[in-house]
Amino acid sequence: MGLFGPRRHTDRTGDVSEANIAARLLQAGYVVLTPYGKQHRYDLVIEDADGKFWRIQCKTAWVVQDGSSIAFNACSSHYSYVSTKSMGVHKREDYRGQVEYFAAYCETTDKVYLVPVDDVGLTQVRLRLKPTKNKQEKNVRWATDYEL
Repeated sequence: MGLFGPRRHTDRTGDVSEANIAARLLQAGYVVLTPYGKQHRYDLVIEDADGKFWRIQCKTAWVVQDGSSIAFNACSSHYSYVSTKSMGVHKREDYRGQVEYFAAYCETTDKVYLVPVDDVGLTQVRLRLKPTKNKQEKNVRWATDYEL
């Protein structure tokens, strides 16, 4: 177990992110629903003040090496095998049409970012924490604009 508890598994990292996201959504006043089972493409459902429901895919975000932005994956990635004799095929599947929002928790910033799926690309999302070196402003997604 060690002095600082058990080592963190990737599933546990996801659980920590999902718990932080649910807590922040509740603090923001949303009704938070959790689907039963793991066969869904969404992790949570929220109900807004107008009684509308929105599907949420929870993600774990990280600060990129230079500290200029946070990033998270906007697709699921897995291997599938056709038969025991064939090699695996790496598949990426985006969330378009299956969720309305990503909710990303970044442990380093201790913040949750609620990002519409249609606002971002298909594989990875970057939200800026610091201005670009060339002072570009056009098409920059600022993390503060998505903070919950």
